[in-house]
Amino acid sequence: MRILVTGGAGYIGSHTVRLLLARGHDVTVLDNLSYGHRQAVPADRLVVADLGDISQVDALLVDRRVEAVVHFAAFAYVGESVTDPAKYYANNLLNSLALLDACRRRGVQKFVFSSTCATYGVPAVVPITEDEKQVPINPYGNTKLAFERALADYAAAYPFGYCALRYFNAAGASPDGTIGEDHHPETHLIPLVFQAALGKRPHVEVFGTDYPTPDGTCVRDYIHVDDLAEAHILALDRLGPGAQFRYNVGIGRGYSVREVIRTAEAVSGLRVPVKEGPRRVGDPAELVAGAGRIRHALGWAPAYTELRPILETAWNWHRTHPEGFGPNA
Repeated sequence: MRILVTGGAGYIGSHTVRLLLARGHDVTVLDNLSYGHRQAVPADRLVVADLGDISQVDALLVDRRVEAVVHFAAFAYVGESVTDPAKYYANNLLNSLALLDACRRRGVQKFVFSSTCATYGVPAVVPITEDEKQVPINPYGNTKLAFERALADYAAAYPFGYCALRYFNAAGASPDGTIGEDHHPETHLIPLVFQAALGKRPHVEVFGTDYPTPDGTCVRDYIHVDDLAEAHILALDRLGPGAQFRYNVGIGRGYSVREVIRTAEAVSGLRVPVKEGPRRVGDPAELVAGAGRIRHALGWAPAYTELRPILETAWNWHRTHPEGFGPNA
C-alpha cells in the first residue's frame, strides 16, 4: 500500500515506518520535527511539514496517491495538556479532523489511529477491556477520545474504515540499537531509569510508595514498540469500508515501578539512584490491558511478553546513544 504516516519521525511512528518499509509498503512520513527526529526515518521518505498545513497534507494525499493513513501526530504530555488545553485541542482534535476530512475528499478509505489507554481514565476493573467505560481525567485523554468518536461517525456515514489502537506503556527500542526512545522533555519511566543509571540525571523519582499494589508503587503494562508497530500493520491489512475496530494493545501483565528499576539494574549492571516522592494527582494504581480482542480478531501476538527482554532492547539503545539522537536533536 501507499501509506502516509503522520508523526512518523517520533518514537512509535519511526519503528512503525521501519516495519512498514520492511514489509514492502510505499511510505511517506509527515512530521514537523517538533518532537520527532530527522535521523529516525529515511531522508527520502520524510516531508517536514505541520499537520495543520492542510494544503500540504492535501497535496501529499494526491501526489503520493495515498491509500491509507497511520496517524501518530499528536501532543502527548498529560501535565501540559492540563495547563495548556488549547494546544491539545487545536492539534490533537482540530488538526486531526482536518486530516480526516482531507482523507474523505481524496478517497483514502483506511485509517489507523494512535489512541491511548488514557481514554479510560481511572478504571473500575483491571485488566481493562475495551468494554470499560471511557471517562478520561485530563485534556490529553479527552482529545484522543473525541477523535475516536469522530472516526466512528465518519465510518458510519462514509465509505471509510478505521482502527483505533489504545496503547498501554510503549517501551523498548529496535533490537539493533539504531533507533529508540528520545523525548525532550523525557517523562517515561524506562528512559529516565537508564539516564539515571548513566549519570545523565541525578536520580529517578518514584511518585508514590503507598499504592494498594504488592510493593506500594504504580503498576503498568509495558508493550514493546515493535509489537505496537506490528499491531498497526495487521490492522491495515484487515481494514475495509465501514470497519470500526477498537483494540487495546498491551501484554496483559503489569510491572511495578520498583520492578522496572530492579530489572534495569540487572540488565545494565549499574545502580539506579532513586528519590521517593508523593503520589502524582491522577495516577491510577494499576493499568493493565485486557488485550484478548486484538489477539483473536487480528491474530496479533506480542513477541516480547516479559519485562527483561524489553528493557534489554532499551538498554542497548541508551548505552550506545546516551545523548539520544544527539545533543541538538
